[in-house]
Amino acid sequence: MPAIFSHRFDTPLYTGNVCVQTGLFINGAFVDASSRTTIDIFNPSTGKVITQVSEGTAKDIDLAVAAARNAFNTTWGLKVPGSARGQLLYKLATLMEESLEELAAIEALDNGTAFGVVKGWVVPFSIGLIKYYAGWADKISGQVIETDEGRLTYTRHEPIGVVGQIIPWNAPLLMFAMKIAPALAAGNTVIIKPSELTPLSALRVCSLVQEAGFPPGVLNVVVGYGNTVGSALSSHMSIDKISFTGSTLTGRKIMEAASKSNLKNITLELGGKSPNIIFNDADVDQAVNWACHGIFFAQGQICFAGSRIYVQSGIYDEFLAKFTVRSKAHKIGDPFGVDSYQGPQISSTQTERVMGYIKSGVDQGAKVHLGGQRHGEQDGNFITPTIFTDTRPDMKIVQEEIFGPVSVVIKFEDQEDVIQQANDTIYGLAAAVFTQDISQAFEVGHALKAGTVWVNCYNEVHAAVPFGGFKQSGIGREYGSYALEHYVNVKAMHININHKMG
Repeated sequence: MPAIFSHRFDTPLYTGNVCVQTGLFINGAFVDASSRTTIDIFNPSTGKVITQVSEGTAKDIDLAVAAARNAFNTTWGLKVPGSARGQLLYKLATLMEESLEELAAIEALDNGTAFGVVKGWVVPFSIGLIKYYAGWADKISGQVIETDEGRLTYTRHEPIGVVGQIIPWNAPLLMFAMKIAPALAAGNTVIIKPSELTPLSALRVCSLVQEAGFPPGVLNVVVGYGNTVGSALSSHMSIDKISFTGSTLTGRKIMEAASKSNLKNITLELGGKSPNIIFNDADVDQAVNWACHGIFFAQGQICFAGSRIYVQSGIYDEFLAKFTVRSKAHKIGDPFGVDSYQGPQISSTQTERVMGYIKSGVDQGAKVHLGGQRHGEQDGNFITPTIFTDTRPDMKIVQEEIFGPVSVVIKFEDQEDVIQQANDTIYGLAAAVFTQDISQAFEVGHALKAGTVWVNCYNEVHAAVPFGGFKQSGIGREYGSYALEHYVNVKAMHININHKMG
């Protein structure tokens, strides 16, 4: 039998005990991995091992696929009305609400994001996503299409079948909810691979899935490495769709595996290098606040981080001075510390990767205006908020996704110039415009090649509003009714009422 991870929190922000099953969740039960091997889970704040979880393999994916296919054919999919699926999803969301602080504590421990941020936004937003799609479950329908009086023509939106999903480590619970909710609402069964770095919140929710009463096999969670479990999901001939959030490099590999196997349906939400454009007429103080939120939220480990900050020449000096003061004021430290805003990077590997980018910026001639160093004890994975100036468009720190608390502040002169610079990237996930000129906001927003454009704000997401990228930032959309479109097959029915030809 799989072990149970128990932990006692005794912090200024949260006191309590948590218990998490550490096995794989297949066919409604926690089970040991076929290999009987485990993966160490580390606390990113200290670098020390928290616990071990079962390490899934391709054999475990086969078992999960068999369970998911059986559930789809017997107790889910078209065998269950949407209203029943919605009730179960809403029950799951209610149970998560009852365990909100516990889930937030597990997430902060496992992922390193500040407890206050997780409790105040991440967990509530995740719950809201599941409630949102619970409401959609009985409203997924096709159309009756008028052709002629002798025929009835209509469409059906049918669940695709067994769905494989792969999520990253940067916002584990949110990503889990974002993936499973629309897939289950539409009637699909799911096998999801959390990141091997941050699986604990997903495993805790599996216990709530049991409590909510989901039929066995509807939702399966297999923790494992990308080159084993991720590869098995992407290439499995009995998985009908794959949905992935992560790096563009890995997205390419998943797309290739999906095409070489059974040409499975794919959704890819990939990397970004998002521009944040601040014009002379912007409210500078508010632009500074939003710019800090845009790049330093969650340690800069978000795909749509506003890492390229373009500031018009008339306010450049004022903005940079205030941005510097505001960035220095961020409290870096233990996620459970009072007033902590910025926690650790997820791992020593990611920390070294970010520090490598900082070194490349220096080596290529950029100026470190602020930060550029590790913070505190070397055992932890903390990096000071970093601001580069005097950059060139061809520098790695300007072109590549860093996934850390590193920004470049770039001066621009006019609208045409900044649009060209902002669009000079392989990515197109998000962008922002700060101006009090509404005509300029529309004009620039429409010209930016990005799936989301914020005006006078940043990092604003909503369950009902689609999110996804242009160019190499992905294929498809998360959130809203748009996400549901990726989890259904559209069938056209042509019925000849009088049986006559012509």
